[in-house]
Amino acid sequence: MTDTTKWRYRKTKSRRLRGSALVAGGIGLSRTAGLLREMVLSRVLGLSFAADAFAAAARIPNLLQNLLGEGVLSASFVPVYSQLLDEDEEKDGDASRVAGAIGAMLLVVTGLAVLLLVFAARPITAVLAPGLSGETYELAINLTQIMAVGVGFLVMSAWCLGILNSHRSFFLPYAAPVLWNATQIVALLFVWWRDWAVEDAARGLAIAVTIGGLAQLLVQLPTVRQLARGLRLRFDNHHGAVKEIRRRFAPAVLGRGVVQISAYLDLILATFLAAGALSALFKAQMLFTLPVSLFAMSVAAAELPEMSRLVGEPEALIQRTRRSLDRIAFWMLLAAFAMIAAGDLIVGVLFQGGKFDGTDGVLVWFILGAYAFGLPAIGTSRLLQNICYAVGDTRGPARIAAMRVGVAAIVGLAFMFPLDRVLVGPEGLVGFSDLFSSFGPLDGDVRSAGETVRLGAVGLAIGSAVGGWIEVSLLARLVGHHVPGLGDPRHSLRRPAAAAAVAFVVTALTKLAVAPLPLLIEAGICLGLAVATYTFICFRIGVRDADLLLRPARRIIWR
Repeated sequence: MTDTTKWRYRKTKSRRLRGSALVAGGIGLSRTAGLLREMVLSRVLGLSFAADAFAAAARIPNLLQNLLGEGVLSASFVPVYSQLLDEDEEKDGDASRVAGAIGAMLLVVTGLAVLLLVFAARPITAVLAPGLSGETYELAINLTQIMAVGVGFLVMSAWCLGILNSHRSFFLPYAAPVLWNATQIVALLFVWWRDWAVEDAARGLAIAVTIGGLAQLLVQLPTVRQLARGLRLRFDNHHGAVKEIRRRFAPAVLGRGVVQISAYLDLILATFLAAGALSALFKAQMLFTLPVSLFAMSVAAAELPEMSRLVGEPEALIQRTRRSLDRIAFWMLLAAFAMIAAGDLIVGVLFQGGKFDGTDGVLVWFILGAYAFGLPAIGTSRLLQNICYAVGDTRGPARIAAMRVGVAAIVGLAFMFPLDRVLVGPEGLVGFSDLFSSFGPLDGDVRSAGETVRLGAVGLAIGSAVGGWIEVSLLARLVGHHVPGLGDPRHSLRRPAAAAAVAFVVTALTKLAVAPLPLLIEAGICLGLAVATYTFICFRIGVRDADLLLRPARRIIWR
């Protein structure tokens, strides 16, 4: 590595840490606000037909956000724009010109898509929510039309996020969704206070979704205009950078579309399983995606602009990539073994109470544990995808995503129906119900409330985990082609995996020892000891990120 490269690497080291920490902080705030929103929402709408209509209507326009929003712009716009910013230091304005052209293009595409959702809401709802009927179906159509406009604002907010990230302004765009959630919380509290009928409350909430989307966009615009000086929304189809972004855009949309098909497929398949499978799957997914957002997406998002700037410096790119892989491996394996070893305690503390009993907690834990086996692979894949985006390859990750979806669906189908004949209770395995006697869904609601649950949804989680490892293996080969000399990215998982194995045993034994204690105390002791054991072992075997957790503890002790 040349002296210049070493200097640049040292210069950006603290920036890397600060960037990923700011992204994680912003995501943490927005996720907390989202959790508060869901708590109030459950008390206002409950499990009424309006709640079902709102859930379906929220998913339908959300498809637009996922197809045109952050993921696609990160793949196509951010790498090109980041490189232009470095080239633009002396001729200020070229990067802003490109950003304005992409913003104009995105505004037109989003506007047309929103109009389609508004005027064709009925057939679109019939296709994407085929199980709805009667007043639930009619209300879902109305809510889809209202929320479509708000999702359009969220897509343009993602364009702001791409600009801000490229300028290394990380906290604001990831914390901005707090406003979106806060607007909905205020609306929910108002309709709760006024005691509105549930259908009117749902419409009021849908309006709040749209207002919150506008607020999320407006709070970012002043900083965007300050950083991208001279920004104007004008078409420019002749600029080379604009053509390059458009070339990358279609494969990125295809890749995101494949992922969305996978998410909808899981939901559809879960409806064929025994009662409780769908809600248990939702809860497990919420917990599973949290560490991905906090520890993988935060690092990947902060690194994408920097990797794009280092494409012409392979040695620096390799060093930066290895360091980021180590960081993701440390956190993903910590989360994975904690979910597997103490997932029942986590689920119990967060959800248990009322109609959610210990048997329900066992099902959610089993699903969460199956998902957790794929967590290190999924976290690593997020960074590998961004390396491909940085070097201009959006087609490769899209093809690999399609393969992952196919593998996950095949494996999920192979396991879900046989596992739906496995019965478990609060104390563990109860028995089997005609295991492998027939391949297909069971008839009717086969669960006896409070006694047993069936593990069909675990099969879908197993499919997701297997698909995640297939994806990371294929991405590792693809990245090796783009960045020769990087080596196998999965090697970053070896040392923390050894620490996780030891910490798993310690956590399991601790659970047995403290089982008679109240749930909250038991969870605190087990998770605290689990984190301490894993961190200490990682530190002793040379995993550098362990020091991020040990440093505050040492400061407290030394005081």
